Amino acid sequence: MHPFGPEATSAPHPIYARLREEAPAHEIPLAENFTAWLITRYDDARRALNDPRLSKNMAGTPIRSGGGWPDELRAAMDSHMLSNDPPEHTRLRRLVSSVFTARRIADLRPDVQRISDELLDGLTGRDEVDLIGEYAFPLPLQVICELLGVPMDDRDSFREWSNTIIAGALVQGDPLAAATAMNAYVRSLVERKRAEPDDALLSALVTAADEGDRLTENELTSLVFLLLIAGHETTVNLIGNGVFVLLNHPEQLARLRADRKLVSPAIEEFLRYESPVKTATFRLATEPVEFDGVTVPAGAIVMVSLLSANHDPQVFADPERFDPARTDNQHLAFGHGIHYCLGAPLARLEGEIAFNGLLDRFPKLRATQPLDELIWRPGALLRGLDRLPVMVN
Repeated sequence: MHPFGPEATSAPHPIYARLREEAPAHEIPLAENFTAWLITRYDDARRALNDPRLSKNMAGTPIRSGGGWPDELRAAMDSHMLSNDPPEHTRLRRLVSSVFTARRIADLRPDVQRISDELLDGLTGRDEVDLIGEYAFPLPLQVICELLGVPMDDRDSFREWSNTIIAGALVQGDPLAAATAMNAYVRSLVERKRAEPDDALLSALVTAADEGDRLTENELTSLVFLLLIAGHETTVNLIGNGVFVLLNHPEQLARLRADRKLVSPAIEEFLRYESPVKTATFRLATEPVEFDGVTVPAGAIVMVSLLSANHDPQVFADPERFDPARTDNQHLAFGHGIHYCLGAPLARLEGEIAFNGLLDRFPKLRATQPLDELIWRPGALLRGLDRLPVMVN
């Protein structure tokens, strides 16, 4: 049974349990002309995420070829940390980390709270709403606009391009045209920030320097795309999947309402139990790599299943039980090692404000259809619902 097939999209955990039991690594078809090796056990996954023999540079592989996207646009989208190995990765992460600081993220709290409140105001007084489309999706997108300093007049266009790029073939629109338009817009925005700096992250990235080194134009545009796709979609799924889990566990929802100190550990449990990212981004084996007796050959594409690793019973007691008070929750939802998600603190901040807001405003929140009939979006990398219709009054 294919781990990314239709049945696994709606109910992945039994399939991953079988894969973990059978072997530490499985060669699976991804397309007509190539396969990938899927790592499913926690200890193997943690090691693979930090193994220098598994390169993040996918140039020349089937992952980067085809699709009809011009090379110059790919360069404008892929010249970021997740597509590079040391020393280039080290250089990029150092420059970005110098401005994407804990203080900057903490300073965003009032903006995230305001955006959340405004979106919740729009839901109040109504009956049925789609919590994905009307709350989980726009919240992190507006936060990214705030973070980058996208002017208010440009945000509708930015949102439209973002929707099309992120959703791809799932919505009407042309992702290539949207990416081309956004690339042109971001380049013009970079020039504006260079000419008239403000206190937004993009201005800080434009001027970030380390011993005379600066981010190139392609690196700046790629970081915006990375924030948009990695930083946005994961938070959408954290919120959507978390609400889905709570609706499936009404006794735990009541527990969170009664004890808000559980919200932070509950977010960690959402990240483990229904991980917003199914698999880490692709890696390339530069030499043979062994996983508990199974050898992945040089030249193979490797995928690390975060969703499976986070349900490994060798690490997590009773992993199929959702427990918001779970202790020592060393999940891999944000990765591990040098590619650990730089935006994890922002995702946690957005999650904390989002869940507290929902608990405050909607004491009778409930699903309007059987939860097992909801549609999960297909794909190998991300795990999230297409819609989440709920009653809020």
